[in-house]
Parts: sequence; C-alpha cells; structure tokens
Amino acid sequence: MPAFQALATILIGLSLGVLNGCTTTTASGAVGADRPQLMLISSDKLDQMAAQSYAKLTSDAVSKGKLNEDHAMLQRVRAVAARIEPQTAVFRQDAPGWKWEVNVITSSELNAFCMPGGKIMFYSGLINTLHLSDDEIAIVMGHEISHALREHSREQVSQAIAAQTAIGIGTALLGFGGGSADLASAGYDKFIATKFSRTDESEADRIGLELAARAGYDPRAGVSLWQKMIQASKGGGRPPEFLSTHPAEENRIQQIQALLPTVMPLYEDAHH
Repeated sequence: MPAFQALATILIGLSLGVLNGCTTTTASGAVGADRPQLMLISSDKLDQMAAQSYAKLTSDAVSKGKLNEDHAMLQRVRAVAARIEPQTAVFRQDAPGWKWEVNVITSSELNAFCMPGGKIMFYSGLINTLHLSDDEIAIVMGHEISHALREHSREQVSQAIAAQTAIGIGTALLGFGGGSADLASAGYDKFIATKFSRTDESEADRIGLELAARAGYDPRAGVSLWQKMIQASKGGGRPPEFLSTHPAEENRIQQIQALLPTVMPLYEDAHH
C-alpha cells in the first residue's frame, strides 16, 4: 500500500507539471489550430540541434555534388518559400524573422521536410517523380513548415520525456523488473506516440493548406497532390518516406475538401 500511495503522490505531481508545461505555439488561423501542447524542453535548444543537423546534411550533400545541382528547381522551390514565409505571421509573429534556409538535394527519394527554426529541404525525386506543379510544391512546403510552426518535434520529445519518466518511476516503486518497463515503453511507442504523430500530421495539413492559400497558391492542389501520393504508394508498394507514419491519403483528401470553403476566399484575396 505505501508504494501505491507514493506512486499516486508522484503521478499527481507529474500531472501538475504536465499542466504547467501546456501551452500553444500558434494562433488558430482560419482553420483552427491552437490546441494545448505539452512542452517540457526549450525551443532554443531544439533549434540549435536542428541547425547543426541541417548544416551537416547540406555539407555532406555539397561534398557529394548533390546540393542545389538543378538551379531551375532550386529557384522554383525558393520562390514558393519566399511567398509562404511572410504568411507564417498569421500563426506566429516571430516566424517571419527565423533564419530560414531553403535547399534542394538531388536524390531519388520522395522526401521533404522543414526542421525547427525554418530549415527547409526538398529532394528532387519528390518533384520529378510526382511532376509537382508550383501549387503542389506549396502544399507540401506549407505542410512541412507547419510542423516547425507548431514545434511538433519539441512536443514529441516532451511527450516521450513525460511518458518515460512516469514509466520509470512507476515500475521502480511497484517493484517491477526492467522487462516490464521495456514492455510499457514499447506500448507507449507503438500506440500513444503513433496517435500523436497522426494528430500532428492532420494539424500540419490544415495549417499548411491555409499558408499556401494565403500565399496565393491554389489550395485545390492539395487534392491532386494526395491523388499522386496514392498512385506513388501503389506503384512503389509504400508511401513516400516523409508520409510513412501519416494518416491515410484518402482521409487527407476528405479533410482538404472540407476545408476548401474556408481557404478558397484566402486564395482569392491573395490575387486581388
């Protein structure tokens, strides 16, 4: 009984700490994206780590002659980014002032990402294989930038810290062995973390669609983009790498179609 009482006391304390760590990183925008987020680590530290990782990635690509090899493609991607970056102020006033970087790696990978702090990388295979239009590039870029705006990486790390702390304390106090702790951790990774990932992806779809529309890119391109993704998945037997833990493409198309009445006026206003 004392062990259970002690565990309850500590878990209550952890819960209070979690509540104190809850915040929202963005305004809601037209699409609504301001849910509470658990943040237990500083964004500065994560941004620093991201900048270091990005610098190494670009340096390695330079040494292999693979960075920004296709100048026309680089200009396309950077032009899209230049129009989207100012629109990030709708969700975060500080974001337009980030140290944005945009590069393209020559690779057959169907991949793209935006690291914390605005470090964007596109892989040529994504654009070439799927024959992406500028509107479709904007949909992908808006989605990836949204991960950075919402600090999903920081949130994921914080969730893992909270879960592992609770698991470690609980198994120790209740006298369980390491195997039980490993099992509990595996359960967290398999079920809870996956759920959070899908939530993050759906959220990034919503924000990204609005960013693209505000930048003057047709949000209806989201439908054609995901149709191409579906075909790529069927042809290669797996989805593009950056979509491997994402919600089903069909569900994403439905969400985009449901949001079009909200974001189409933003797109039309951008052209007035």
